[in-house]
Amino acid sequence: MPLLIVVAGIAVLLLLTIKIKLNTFVSLIIVSIGVAIASGMGLNKVVTSVESGLGGTLGHIGLIFGFGVMLGRLLSDAGGAQRIALTMLKYFGAKKLDWAVVSSAFIVGIALFFEVGLILLVPILFAIAREAKISPMHMCVPMLAGLLVAHGFLPPHPGPTVIAREYGADVGGVLIYGILVGIPTFILCGPLLNKVCKRLIPDAFKKEGNIASLGASKSFSEQEMPGFAISFLTAMLPVILMALVTIIAMLRPKDAGDAGSLYLVIQFFGNSTIAMLVSLLFAIYTMGVGRGKTIAVLMDSCSQAIAGIAGLLLIIGGGGAFKQVLIDSGVGTYISSLVSGMDINPILMAWSVAAFLRICLGSATVAAISTAGLVIPLLSIHPGTNLALITLATGAGSCICSHVNDASFWMIKDFFGLTTKETLLSWTLMSTLLSICGLLFILMVNIII
Repeated sequence: MPLLIVVAGIAVLLLLTIKIKLNTFVSLIIVSIGVAIASGMGLNKVVTSVESGLGGTLGHIGLIFGFGVMLGRLLSDAGGAQRIALTMLKYFGAKKLDWAVVSSAFIVGIALFFEVGLILLVPILFAIAREAKISPMHMCVPMLAGLLVAHGFLPPHPGPTVIAREYGADVGGVLIYGILVGIPTFILCGPLLNKVCKRLIPDAFKKEGNIASLGASKSFSEQEMPGFAISFLTAMLPVILMALVTIIAMLRPKDAGDAGSLYLVIQFFGNSTIAMLVSLLFAIYTMGVGRGKTIAVLMDSCSQAIAGIAGLLLIIGGGGAFKQVLIDSGVGTYISSLVSGMDINPILMAWSVAAFLRICLGSATVAAISTAGLVIPLLSIHPGTNLALITLATGAGSCICSHVNDASFWMIKDFFGLTTKETLLSWTLMSTLLSICGLLFILMVNIII
């Protein structure tokens, strides 16, 4: 019965969002309340469960989301993102545009939501295509692979960060393992898969695309853009801070004391929230004050960036509410009891649940957060499981098979002038392969460590 209730809840969610076209946040709250009541939760506990799930998810991730989107906006408005892309293009050369684009997207995408990174990089990609006199489609799959790997595997990107929070995983550990998994994944699913796509849909690689819907995009002159080194450091500073702290923690003797030590200070600055705050303050100087911009102008950019994520934050909070209801109503415990006698790899379980929810719901973030509600009780019967790898497996599963119920599918289709079939054989194919490759590499890392 609990499984039927969850399936019915997902069906109702699909009906509300796709057929009736009700706001996703409102739909998630309605379904959360419905599932709680149908599962037998006391009426006096339903609202408390929904509120604690929403607040618990946004309480931590809201800070990282806010700082991250402001950092990305400052980098974009100063021309730092364009500098990174153009420098990568110059380094790899015109014959290896796909490698230049996937590397740029990988770097820039770490601090940005997938959709924000897409809107930021597409105009740059089209400008490069005009300069090289080729179709933008030649760089589409590599760019999307770089962005999607960052979205699924790399803190401080909001996706993996919020999943790590739900599982109680160390964000620095997720970052280190995410880099190990992410690099081979974006190589396989970016430049190499791009060659396959050219054979599958050759006509798509002749289209010019159309980004008129994005409005006039600002292009920076050589003198207006900051240098590559400072742009790269600004984009990667949160990653560098968290990675350094994680490496120091791994090398530090286990019996070393913490009290009053320099290590506590290092841990403080390696915390994902503090790392993002420090990086934002650094960006305010390197991408703004140090280039002659006033604080008022910079804060206006930051305010616009924050306004753009309000809806997404509510949707993520709604996903957190649904997750908490699954835990508090006992659905997650019921599922764990069903599989307790089976030898099921929890990494594979997390990936499978996230993949199923992603295909059904469309939203990768909501799928990932909801997965936590079903998988967390299962971890009690697998106490030795690496939580960082569970986080990555959930992220990988939530990337699979982006199709017609995902807003990104239609954005990509329209920008690059593709047919539905061409979008399925490029973006959907890439997201599915990326999810599977990610899982395989995660399992390999699990065997080695």
